[in-house]
Amino acid sequence: LTDPGKLCRCSARDIARYRQKISQPILDRIDIHIDVPPAKYRDLAGQEDGEPSAAVRERVTRAREIQERRFHKTRGVFANSQMTVRQIKTHCRIDEKGHELLRAAALRLGLSARSHSKILKVARTIADLDGRDRIEPRHLAEAIQYRSLDHV
Repeated sequence: LTDPGKLCRCSARDIARYRQKISQPILDRIDIHIDVPPAKYRDLAGQEDGEPSAAVRERVTRAREIQERRFHKTRGVFANSQMTVRQIKTHCRIDEKGHELLRAAALRLGLSARSHSKILKVARTIADLDGRDRIEPRHLAEAIQYRSLDHV
């Protein structure tokens, strides 16, 4: 279905029936779900380098250090994914533009409370990776994109 190089011949009903095999409560517990198209040979064989692993590792290390400082007084919480509702309200504040974006996504996608919380946690992590103290609308937009199975 999501392979741009192949034509899906399934009916909308067949697709819906297949996707219903995974219940919404289960999907809500998954932080990130995205479609990954197959890699094209020319991309695999090409000489163009993406971001070096060392640069990614450094960014992730900095984000983990930010989270360690954020939760250093909180027993049992070491990362954004472990935040409670109260901690989300404290550490995942968004501006009015962010509220508008999240409200629109909630209406369009019919997000559950759990999905809403997951989006905020992932947005907080994206902001940490970006070295930002505040969650910006672009961080929320990226987090919303990572909920692809909510889009069906």
